[in-house]
Parts: sequence; C-alpha cells; structure tokens
Amino acid sequence: MTETPPEAPDQPDDSDSLESHPLTRERVRKYRKAVEDGGFPYAFDRSDTSADLRRRFPDLDPGTETGERVRVAGRLMNTRGMGKLIFAVMSDLDGGFQLFVDKGTLGDEAFAGFGALDAGDWVGAEGEVMTTKRGELSVRVESFELLQKGLRPLPDKWHGLKDIETRSRRRYVDLMVNEDARATAVARANIISELRRQFEDRGYIEVETPVLLPQATGATARPFATHHNALDIDMYLRIATELYLKRLVVGGMERVFEVGRIFRNEGIDSTHNPEFTMLESYEAFADYEDIMVLVEQVFEACAVRVNGTPEVELDERPLSLAGPYRRVTMLDAVNEAIGENLSYDDERTGLVDVAREHGVEPEDHWGSGKTVEAIFDAAAEHTIWEPTFITEHPIEVSPLSRAHRSKPHVTERFELFIAGAEYANAFSELNDPFDQRERFESQVAARAAGDDEAHPIDEDYILALEYGLPPTGGLGIGVDRLVMLLTGSTHIRDVILFPTMRPE
Repeated sequence: MTETPPEAPDQPDDSDSLESHPLTRERVRKYRKAVEDGGFPYAFDRSDTSADLRRRFPDLDPGTETGERVRVAGRLMNTRGMGKLIFAVMSDLDGGFQLFVDKGTLGDEAFAGFGALDAGDWVGAEGEVMTTKRGELSVRVESFELLQKGLRPLPDKWHGLKDIETRSRRRYVDLMVNEDARATAVARANIISELRRQFEDRGYIEVETPVLLPQATGATARPFATHHNALDIDMYLRIATELYLKRLVVGGMERVFEVGRIFRNEGIDSTHNPEFTMLESYEAFADYEDIMVLVEQVFEACAVRVNGTPEVELDERPLSLAGPYRRVTMLDAVNEAIGENLSYDDERTGLVDVAREHGVEPEDHWGSGKTVEAIFDAAAEHTIWEPTFITEHPIEVSPLSRAHRSKPHVTERFELFIAGAEYANAFSELNDPFDQRERFESQVAARAAGDDEAHPIDEDYILALEYGLPPTGGLGIGVDRLVMLLTGSTHIRDVILFPTMRPE
C-alpha cells in the first residue's frame, strides 16, 4: 500500500514575524523559558560523531547493550513518541543517528523535557551505545542539554524544501534537510583538496594574486567596475588571475597555481554564475601538449577521490574521465559537425554565409577566426560527449596564446569539452613582448569597433615580458563545473553554496 502524503501543514513563512504565527510563537515561549532556567551552554564536549559511531560499532546484533558511553550532539530532525519511549533522529555533518529515550532511564521530569523539544533544536546528549530490537544503532539517552532553540520549524517530511530557488536563497535550510546538498558541499571540498594535492605533488606553489585591479586583464570578458575613494581611481574585480601569475613566472617562480574567485559581469544560466571559482596554473618549460597530459591526470584523480572510479554518469549516460582524451582541432570539429570543408583562408563572405546558416550573425569587425569560433559554439560544441581537447584556436580569439609553431592563423591552445560544456582552457603562453603588444592593439581596435569584452593593453605586463618569460604552459580549470560533473549536478547553483540570485 502506498503511503499518501498529508496536506501541507500551515507553516509560517520566512516573512512572518516570530510572534505572528502560533508555531513560532510557541517556540519563542520555550526559548524564553530556557533563558529563564539558565540559558544555553557556550560549548559541548562531543566525543563521537555519527561517522565515529558507525565506524566503532559496525555489526552489532539487535538488542545489544555495549556498556560504551558517548557524548553526541547535532540537530534534532524529528521525534516519535511511543508511551514511555521516544525515538529521535539526530543529524550532524556525517549523517544521522538515533537517540533512544526511555522514561525509566531519564526520569519523569527529564523525559517530559525531552518530549518538549522541537525538530530543529540543537541538542547534546550522553548515554550508552546500543541497538534496538530491530537492530537500529542508537544512543540510550541518560542526560541531555538543549544547546540552542530552533525558533522556526524545519520543512516537513513530505513537502520539504524542493523549490530550487528557495533552496539556493536559504542554503542553511537546504543543508539541514537535504542530504544531497550536504553531500555536494563535502564533495566540493574534497575536489578542491584533491586539486591542490595534485599540483603540490608536482612541485607547484600556491599563491595569491590581487582581486581588485586597475585593469580587468587576463581574459576577454566584461568586468565589474567600482571606485576606490582614497586613490580616486576606477578599479575592477578580476576576470582572471592569468597575467599576475605569469608575472611570477617571469620572477623565477617556475610552477605556480591559484584557486580563487573570479568575477565576470555576464548572464546567469545553468553553467554560468557571475562569481565563480577557477584554478589557474603556470609551468615554466612546458607547452600545451604537456598541459593536456596534466589535465587528464588531474581530472581522473579528482573523479577517483570523490567517486572511487574515473567512470561517472551524466544524464543517465556513462562517461569516463580516464585518459587519454580525444584531440581534434577547432576547424576540424566545425567541419565534422556541419559537413563542410571550411578554411581560415576562405573569403569572409563565404564564412559569414555558413555562420548565418547556423544561426550566427557575424559582426562587421569579425575576421575568419572569430567567425569560425562562433560557428563552433553554435554547431559543434553541443555535439561533444566524451572528454575532448579542442585545439588550435584562431589567433584572433586568443590574445594571450602563443602562435602555433608550424601552422598559420592558429595558436597552441586547447579547451577541454565534456558533455557539451567547457571545463578547462590552456595555452602555450605567448612570451614575445612585440607580438603581445600587437595582439593587445588588435583587441583595442576590436573594442573600438564594439566588442566590449576585448582585452585592454596592460603596459606593465608587457614590461614584465620584456624581462623574459620562459616557455610556459598555462591552464585554467572551472572548479564549479568540475564539481557539477563529478556530483551529477545539473545547475551551477547546486554546487555554489551561495549563488548570485535576483533580489526577492
């Protein structure tokens, strides 16, 4: 027989004052009574988490009394009274466990006090580890403390917190009641930890570079602008860490990386948030071929750290992050997707016609490289499933990448695409100050023609190049998208604890 969910109870809205609803009004009364009785403790000496209990007592028979006493703490999620017994579910970071509360052990007054607790209260308890007759690992409560009163009720069992927007705005509630949300947050921490380990084990040094800049450099993106009052200058939140990290390589720090927040004044969708996390790394004496191998190893290691295997499932389709990954040039990927034989030497009018066939309206200042990239974005990108390095991006759209050593029009650059989304971007870094200045000047011309994402001239960076940047391989990894991939999340706001939201 299927259990039918009850009608949603009359729950207070977040906009309701605590005194305006009977449920929260009663909780406030209990809170004030607790304050009158001595208030809430400043700390609680916990001996074991739920994970500790499961590890220490993995295979107890039903009805076992261990004689082992523990001190546990967490949020009370629900209680079920059965005469002289109360079964309560306690939640901590590692999961949930049961409190077994019987009147004979606690006594009448304390038993009544426990029965007056509400779901959402923080509670500390001491007692013996045991199993119920059904074999449920439990703590028989011998004493307890109310550590803090939850004044607002948790979402109920059936109706829960399911609205994605509410979950994102009230992440603290989402984490309370949705195990998947907590698991994703922990997985994100593990992925970032593994990323750091992978780079540190290869001799990279983690550094920090400025977030507030006089110029938004290192990428082609629209920045957030602000004003520094003391210096009376306009400043920008960084859109990349690239140029500052490469300054460090110029200075002799041969392998550096940074995990940091990046800010781009762009739209919000399932894979974009204006504030996001990137890992950028730079390795002297390496080129983009070396970085491809690095990416394969790092992605596989992160998958194994989180899931125990390089195999993942996305949209109910299998996907392997084990290397080696397919490599295909951008031009070949375009031609494969549209069944043409385009070339960067083609007349612009012909490329424009092809672009329009695929829903792209080229702008007047676009050259053949930008047009081909736009066709790739429209017609080829979404067709990629298995991990694929798209290589040899046009010079026109790669102002910081070194020209290909043997091919005209293109650079030694790759982007990693998986299941139709970009996960990494890497170059053999441009280290010729004369070429770099020309590229910057071309970007300035593009900006004057209407491209507000074009790169400005960074005179200090050119000066750094004049001191000499060795051959260098650079890499950027979208950390949020990697977390999405490895946790099966379908929206970037599921993996950012506090995503950017439209004001209520």
